[in-house]
Amino acid sequence: MGRLTDAIKHLLIINVLFFIATLLYGDQMYQWFSLWFPENENFRWWQVGTHMFMHGNFMHILFNMYALWAFGSPLERIWGRNKFLFFYFSAGLGAALIHTGANYFFFEQGLEAILGTGISKEQVLEIISGGQYSPEWYKVASQSTIDSFLSAYNSPAVGASGAVYGVLVAFAFMYPQAELMLIFLPIPIKAKYFVPLIILGDLIFGFTRVNTGIAHFAHIGGALIGFIMMWYWKKNQFDKNRWDK
Repeated sequence: MGRLTDAIKHLLIINVLFFIATLLYGDQMYQWFSLWFPENENFRWWQVGTHMFMHGNFMHILFNMYALWAFGSPLERIWGRNKFLFFYFSAGLGAALIHTGANYFFFEQGLEAILGTGISKEQVLEIISGGQYSPEWYKVASQSTIDSFLSAYNSPAVGASGAVYGVLVAFAFMYPQAELMLIFLPIPIKAKYFVPLIILGDLIFGFTRVNTGIAHFAHIGGALIGFIMMWYWKKNQFDKNRWDK
């Protein structure tokens, strides 16, 4: 991939610094900088951006940073630093918004079922804010509905994956014939097929509500925003020079 480009280098450094701080301060970092559900008392407006620099464990940051370097470096060389950073953060912010929108849907769906038992919203929030729930809730809605409701409120999102998915989509646009491989399927697959394949996996897991511990709708959001931006730029021929002035 050649030398480390400027934007990629600084993104790697910031992510590593956040990860080291997380190892040192643990829960406090997650409370301040992860992306919490807006109705959760831990939510702060800056988390829409800071969650992109937070990671859950070593393998999480390793895979994200490797993908950022591998697929982002060629893009930055073509686009330049400013255009790449604009694209990267746009995809990351889009991922946060779509992830939050999906969480609102799951939260409201579960809340509506629970309110049917006669309990008030304030009482429900008081219960779940303490990390608790009522077994009775599973009698008025399916397990997946209640589990998704609780997860939406209590599980913060962390990681650069949403922004990285946008980068993957851009890479597939720019290098559609490049051959890539999945870890569990060591067969070369062209980027124009590889990227839609992994997005399809997120769509399946996201809409079937399989509990994987992964923010699938953040991945979908980053990919969607990346696709829209690439489509728009290709249509309007936004070139590197316009971003370097």
